[in-house]
Amino acid sequence: MTDAAALPGQPRGGVISGPATARAQCVLAPNPSPMTLDGTNTWIVAEPDSDLAVVIDPGPLDETHLRAVIETAERAGKRIALTLLTHGHPDHSDGAARFAELTGSSVRALDPALRLGDEGLDAGDVITTGGLELRVVPTPGHTADSLSFHLPADRAVLTGDTILGRGTTVVAHPDGRLGDYLDSLRRLRSLTVDDGVATVLPGHGPVLNDAQGAVEFYLAHRANRLAQVETAVEAGHRTPAEVVASVYADVDRSLWPAAELSVRAQLDYLGEHGLID
Repeated sequence: MTDAAALPGQPRGGVISGPATARAQCVLAPNPSPMTLDGTNTWIVAEPDSDLAVVIDPGPLDETHLRAVIETAERAGKRIALTLLTHGHPDHSDGAARFAELTGSSVRALDPALRLGDEGLDAGDVITTGGLELRVVPTPGHTADSLSFHLPADRAVLTGDTILGRGTTVVAHPDGRLGDYLDSLRRLRSLTVDDGVATVLPGHGPVLNDAQGAVEFYLAHRANRLAQVETAVEAGHRTPAEVVASVYADVDRSLWPAAELSVRAQLDYLGEHGLID
């Protein structure tokens, strides 16, 4: 879900679907829109020599797409053994229950309401299906239940909607909170600095080859937007709709409802920190 058209980091050119790293392959869902960009990226992740695979975000309830994900894994000689969700927004999770039926896999998520099976996901969990190592990284802010998955062997991180391949992310007030989101971006920056993460595998848009650049772009963008919102309030724009009309005047009006969610989150953040009355 995007609220701007700028390009963070260095987007990889070419088609979005297909192999992205040695262990991660994207199958693009057919649900493009101003909010989902080209569509939802469903990720198949597996060790090259394993016959077991993990799927992250099966996407919308679209039978053709779900079967395409399964067929893509099968062509690579792999069986889907586990499904993971980065968060509960419908464009990422609505197909999960049907996908579980088709594959016989359990669904693990932070939100208990989205789980199918006995296990959930928590910070610090390590997924080891088929010898794969995926580390669960809490990244709330876009939503309260947002997670990312660190893939150390490929120096990559799967970010769901926390970082996109194009544009910037809506902080979906009231479930999403800006303070949490900024903390999550700093956590992802630490992965790039301390753990060598170089590649972002996003929930929408192209792969980013400059993970640190993408995170720094997002942090700078948020700081800039906060300053603009604060200035708008000081100029007398008090309601979220008034602030959107002032701050997001250069953004397609079809995205203004989403921008208003982010503005509400920014106003809450500024109020909590005593920066506006």
